[in-house]
Amino acid sequence: MTTKLHIKHMVSHRCKLAVRAALDQLGIACKTIELGEAEILHNLNGEQKAQLRNALQQIGLIVLEDKTDILIEKIKCVIVEMVHYSEANQYINFSDMLSEKLNLNYNYLSNLFSKNVGITIEQFIINHKIERAKELLIYDELSLTEISYRLNYSSVAHLSNQFKKNTGVTPSHYKALGGKSRIKLEEL
Repeated sequence: MTTKLHIKHMVSHRCKLAVRAALDQLGIACKTIELGEAEILHNLNGEQKAQLRNALQQIGLIVLEDKTDILIEKIKCVIVEMVHYSEANQYINFSDMLSEKLNLNYNYLSNLFSKNVGITIEQFIINHKIERAKELLIYDELSLTEISYRLNYSSVAHLSNQFKKNTGVTPSHYKALGGKSRIKLEEL
């Protein structure tokens, strides 16, 4: 019998490695690790749960048990996965994708997210797209046209306008500044 652990702030492949290391160190067998969750092979007793919570807390991660908190973290993880780790270049309708992946009505997800996080899902997506654009600008491997395409913007102008609205500078000015104002994903 497997048990799923839901973990807050687990937003990168490095986080997945850190969770794997913590589980290994505690002797907890793990089947899979994805953004926001780990599937372990057996139930944990009270002492094991406490040790795991402590180990994860030391690396900035939190085990979630509240159903609302878990669903919100799932929404965030789907968005992080699509914006930061997907190489898909086709147009993505985030509302359809979230509904499909979480098997819930988008209006329900949107209302729950806004009520509990304080911003809309759309703004959360924009924040992540802008951070991803910053990262891609710093790498200097793609043109602004390629970045706008990769992040599913309708045009370079749309990306540039949204970028300036969120950061106060244009993408080219940000790049010239050396990209010093990046925000950690878990803080978005």
